[in-house]
Amino acid sequence: MKLFRHGPPGNERPGMLDAQGVRRDLAAVVADISPHTLGPDALARLARLDPSRLPEVDPAARLGPCVGQIGNVIAIGLNYADHAAEAGLPIPKQPIVFGKHTAAVSGPHDDIWLPPGAQKLDWEVELAVVIGQPAWHVDQGEALRCVAGYCLANDVSERAYQLEMEGQWIKGKSYPTHCPLGPWLVTADEIPDPQAVELWLDVNGTPRQRGSTRAMIFGVAQIVSYLSRFMRLLPGDVILTGTPPGVGTGQRPPVFLRPGDVITLGSSLLGQQRQRVVAAPVTG
Repeated sequence: MKLFRHGPPGNERPGMLDAQGVRRDLAAVVADISPHTLGPDALARLARLDPSRLPEVDPAARLGPCVGQIGNVIAIGLNYADHAAEAGLPIPKQPIVFGKHTAAVSGPHDDIWLPPGAQKLDWEVELAVVIGQPAWHVDQGEALRCVAGYCLANDVSERAYQLEMEGQWIKGKSYPTHCPLGPWLVTADEIPDPQAVELWLDVNGTPRQRGSTRAMIFGVAQIVSYLSRFMRLLPGDVILTGTPPGVGTGQRPPVFLRPGDVITLGSSLLGQQRQRVVAAPVTG
């Protein structure tokens, strides 16, 4: 299944795609695409629906982040060897773990805000993992059973905040709009091998990132198992699994985002996103 959320920010409704790619509204069936609807039993009930009996969604309606009520956004850094190389950093021996504030989550086509005074806003196309069952000290061989599905993510990063100020990476990763998710939550049964997902990203039509999750240093099952040793992963938690090479800071010379720039990114399995960079509002 491909699930989504549509409507104004903060008031999104659940939806699903039918076999013809028509958007259908699920509000009469479930309240949201959220931790309560991500377990295997709940997803199985949705899979048994006849989408043709559901109301159509206006194709012009805004798409929100494909998961609501997210508890945690956890991210893995430098998880592609060639990305570590372009950053001039050694290949990690264990996953590098950091967080993004949940208020950074936004819809797949929402504008991206350039923070006031920011000079080094960067892009990162990633495979995101959405947890569907609690994972706590789970073996690697069982880890994928805890995954509800996958989605596309843009781990937008302000590199000066991330790398040039004292403290943790989370400061450069958490500005509002800096975690677009979607358009679809693709359930795990449609992606039996998360290490075979192609990813791409363009800026203003110029190809910047081309990669595949097969090049990850730490695969999805290993990441879920590893994280579950240190924290209890819960339904609705989202894990960003790292980015392939081609980020702005890795260009020679570096290239960073400015107002008016347009980012497009996607995957044949996960759908596509499009964002325009705008100056951040000073209030709100």
